[in-house]
Amino acid sequence: MTATQELLRIVLIGCGATLIMDLWLMFLKRIGVQTLNFAFIGRWVGHLFRGRIAHASIGKASPIAHEALLGWLTHYAVGIAFAFLLTGVAGVAWMQAPSPGIALLTGIGTVGFPLLVMQPAMGLGVAAAKTPTPFRNCIRSLLNHSVFGYGLFISACVIEWTAR
Repeated sequence: MTATQELLRIVLIGCGATLIMDLWLMFLKRIGVQTLNFAFIGRWVGHLFRGRIAHASIGKASPIAHEALLGWLTHYAVGIAFAFLLTGVAGVAWMQAPSPGIALLTGIGTVGFPLLVMQPAMGLGVAAAKTPTPFRNCIRSLLNHSVFGYGLFISACVIEWTAR
């Protein structure tokens, strides 16, 4: 496999895993479970470009032009970055013989990003401590990122299967 093929596979694995997570989030939303508004991620990123890292409440921060689009693009870029993390840890050979364990561990490990970076920066506190149900929110984040981890594995399997 050439370096270009490896890079393309990693990008596709990240996009596929993120799509699987999005399907999971759509299912949760359909059954009445509140999910993340990606426009708030776009708003936060937009304010980063203006030099503002943390907010008391991202919902009360001034809106950013095209924040929903920016949020979705950021969401997929982060998914791709986490796929690069996985292949950096497991090695690029993992893509030709994917195993679920390291993919799931990567997904679980990525939950640290929302709990320790995103939620505090958006005014929700570390591990959603400033929300009415912090434990429930942490469990939900853990489940969502576990689905992402399985998505890494499933995407890698589908890509490897189609490459044969």
